[in-house]
Amino acid sequence: MGYINLCIAIIAEVIGTTMLKTSEQFTKVIPSIIVIVCYGTSFYFLSLVLKTIQLGVAYAIWSGVGIILIAILGIIYFKQIPDIPAVIGMLLIIAGVVTINLFSQTVGH
Repeated sequence: MGYINLCIAIIAEVIGTTMLKTSEQFTKVIPSIIVIVCYGTSFYFLSLVLKTIQLGVAYAIWSGVGIILIAILGIIYFKQIPDIPAVIGMLLIIAGVVTINLFSQTVGH
């Protein structure tokens, strides 16, 4: 159940962050409300994750996957193309998340 909650937390955070861009500094009401609801949802489900996954591991996965998904959405919806150093950095984040999940003894404990 921990990873299901983590997926919900990540998806809510990604939607909230995407809407943060479209809220135009909280001047547009609907996107602003979505930001608040999604961030609240994300943190609620992240708190549930902490029952089964250690804080550092959960946060690393939550933030790392969120960064990658936001970068992809930035490319698709906002035409924000990352440069080579940004791509390399994101690949390192992916490598870190994979390493934690494959080799860490703290995942799920």
